[in-house]
Amino acid sequence: MDAERRTEHDDKGRWIDPAGGISGGEFAWSQGPPAAEAAIRVENLTAAYGDNVILRDVSFEVTRGEVVVIAGGSGCGKSTLLKHMIGLHPLAGGRVEINGVDIAAAGDRELSLTRQGFGVLFQSGALFGSLTLLENITLPLNDFTSLSPRAANLVARAKLAMVGLAGYENHLPSELSGGMQKRAGLARAMALDPAILFFDEPSAGLDPITAAELDRLIIRINQAMGTTMVIVTHELASIYNIAHRVVMLDKSVLGIIAQGPPKELRDTSSDPRVADFFHRRPSQKQA
Repeated sequence: MDAERRTEHDDKGRWIDPAGGISGGEFAWSQGPPAAEAAIRVENLTAAYGDNVILRDVSFEVTRGEVVVIAGGSGCGKSTLLKHMIGLHPLAGGRVEINGVDIAAAGDRELSLTRQGFGVLFQSGALFGSLTLLENITLPLNDFTSLSPRAANLVARAKLAMVGLAGYENHLPSELSGGMQKRAGLARAMALDPAILFFDEPSAGLDPITAAELDRLIIRINQAMGTTMVIVTHELASIYNIAHRVVMLDKSVLGIIAQGPPKELRDTSSDPRVADFFHRRPSQKQA
């Protein structure tokens, strides 16, 4: 497909081929306002489970095309923040806007359309074990698009090829390594050409080489497609490799203690909690 022909976009900001081609593949560039405009706004977010407050008055923005890592020690609320951002849990306070839509206040239809504009890669990959990879990826295409079965099949194959899994279309998840399952999960998260991707501990359980390969894939997708990414991880090697900016949480304050480029935080922060984390040192309180 000729890249110059992709001159229109749909109501989700995805490029479409005016000649009737299939959305997806290497030219599925995300489209939207200038890079400085926020794709995600978190304002005074409070997250709680019953009376147990995990996060209080957390605020930050993610600009379009930016890779933001949510980092911090165990139990600081990283995954909790992500799950509240995508609407899996109700907010105890504050608001989250994704592409200008307040996800807590949105009606069912608006929320459904907003969710189609982002993809999520969970720690486990969240693939259906009884379905082949091709079937896993065509599932959202069948549910949320009007593509014919043949067209959905072609898009699913293109997504698998993008993550290096061409030839594995008919394999079950149990027949793959952990790293391949993560890549298959990423292919499914990208099935609808989302402008935003969320990742919850993408390198968890992976060996260092496989984790580095996944980092490289994430970088390639961001650079090629301009995808906005929010990634929860505490893996320092990954943080240095992929993050444009880090939002660092700490459970002692139930919120953010630092924001900035990872190497800048490592080299210039005067906060001992930040310095200990980025230099991989035991906490001064425990020393």
